[in-house]
Amino acid sequence: MFSIGDKVVYPMHGAGTIEAIEEKEMLGQTEDYYIIKMPIDDVKVMVPTNRAKNIGVRQISNKIEADKVYLILEQPMEQLSCDSNWNKRYSSNIDKIKSGSINEVTEVFKELSHRHMEKGLSLGEKKMLTTSKNILLSELVLSQNECHEVLDNKIEGIVKLSFDNWIESNL
Repeated sequence: MFSIGDKVVYPMHGAGTIEAIEEKEMLGQTEDYYIIKMPIDDVKVMVPTNRAKNIGVRQISNKIEADKVYLILEQPMEQLSCDSNWNKRYSSNIDKIKSGSINEVTEVFKELSHRHMEKGLSLGEKKMLTTSKNILLSELVLSQNECHEVLDNKIEGIVKLSFDNWIESNL
């Protein structure tokens, strides 16, 4: 059970702070809900308290775990996914994002960023790139207590350098 003020991750939506726990009636049933305020886009989501664990709501990563994001972003890409089937890549990436794992979301962001810089992305993958970036940033903002713009510039710079190094090593 979480408490008001806890910082949590809600898979597919990102990280936020539990602002309240409220009893609400929906479809004739009364349940308790976490009201989670997300730092990006100033959105609030309601999650039933009795299903939060099954949905995958978890505490945000601590600073040490969040710092691993930068290591993942810095690591050279072995190669871009050879899977030319857009649907398979998309499905695999959705599964990674749904996992709620900061590391898997980072991998999606990194691969899509590299693919975008090399070949460009379809409209669906561009949206997924934005989604993965926002989810990643929302957790970093809360776990590292830094502003959105600073962290956005930091991860974009690391990914760009990683891509440039990848290109250089493949010449």
